[in-house]
Amino acid sequence: MNTIIITGGAGFIGSHVVRLFVNKYPDYRIINLDKLTYAGNLANLKDIEDKPNYKFVKMDICDFESVMKLMQEEAVTGIIHLAAESHVDRSIKDPFTFARTNVMGTLSLLQAAKLYWESLPERFEGKRFYHISTDEVYGALEMTHPEGIEPPFTTVASSGDHHLAYGEKFFTEDLKYQPHSPYSAAKASSDHFVRAYHDTYGLPTIVTNCSNNYGPYQFPEKLIPLFINNIRHRKPLPVYGKGENVRDWLFVEDHARAIDLIFHEGKVAETYNIGGFNEWKNIDIIKVLIQTVDRALGRVKLETSKTGETVETYPDMDLITYVTDRAGHDLRYAIDSRKLQRELGWEPSLQFEEGIERTVRWYLDNQEWMDNVTSGDYQRYYEGMYANR
Repeated sequence: MNTIIITGGAGFIGSHVVRLFVNKYPDYRIINLDKLTYAGNLANLKDIEDKPNYKFVKMDICDFESVMKLMQEEAVTGIIHLAAESHVDRSIKDPFTFARTNVMGTLSLLQAAKLYWESLPERFEGKRFYHISTDEVYGALEMTHPEGIEPPFTTVASSGDHHLAYGEKFFTEDLKYQPHSPYSAAKASSDHFVRAYHDTYGLPTIVTNCSNNYGPYQFPEKLIPLFINNIRHRKPLPVYGKGENVRDWLFVEDHARAIDLIFHEGKVAETYNIGGFNEWKNIDIIKVLIQTVDRALGRVKLETSKTGETVETYPDMDLITYVTDRAGHDLRYAIDSRKLQRELGWEPSLQFEEGIERTVRWYLDNQEWMDNVTSGDYQRYYEGMYANR
């Protein structure tokens, strides 16, 4: 039986990966290993927490001895490593925590996997260490076309109404690393350790670098859930600088599908970029969020223009508030995921408009989840569910 540890499985992306694997592979044992820091929320997994092939373990990945013991006791055959500190603003204020978790935590997992798997008769055969990273390790791309140009390639995720590129260059797997924030520097270091463990010890590793994710269960410090909640409650929407920074957005369930495919069929020692070619300026995506939330809440007003036409207006556009830009704020990220498409046949399943509609509707329909997260009540869920288990 395959026994797979998914680190950070109570987090945003991790919970979607855990759910997918638990439901899709009933003959696997899935161990969700999470420290339950502020962004880890076991309520994200209520629907599968009683499945017979699922187990939650509260553990710090930096605790090497405990990780090693768990590997041995559970006869672990694979690791999908998502656990990480990931918010750039927090990394600017507290770089030590990011270095500890993202670098030393990854090293702890690597060393435990190496020692345990080396002790088995088959050694590394049938084993896999899959490390999930970020496109931010590549640094930033120039915005050579701020007005937007026709893109060189498309995917299903590319928006039907908005499909532009803001430069000729994209992040490809062979680019050198140029991290600009403590967060991306820590992730870059962890990527190097993963590759070094393959090159030095032969550990069967894979690395992927993904663009910005959005969707249900994302902690509301990130742009999309934060702004959906603020629009709902008519609170200011703080926009860095002029909102010109560009990001490539991917629906989280499409990322989870890619992780599943790469874990099972990806080539050892390879790197795959995961993205949707779906570039959006921050200010444009904020306006789409306002329009989508206002429509869902019945706030759209009909007015007559000077030409006599009836036009829709969105009152919550007034919530946009420009604030001082973030230190070292990268201007543009854009992923070229054609290698993954070409070699493994993956591409996103959702167009951006559909993904945003689903995301907005989920947050509006799950206000209790949002209230529990913003109040901190979600952190008591573990005590209620697992204290006596």
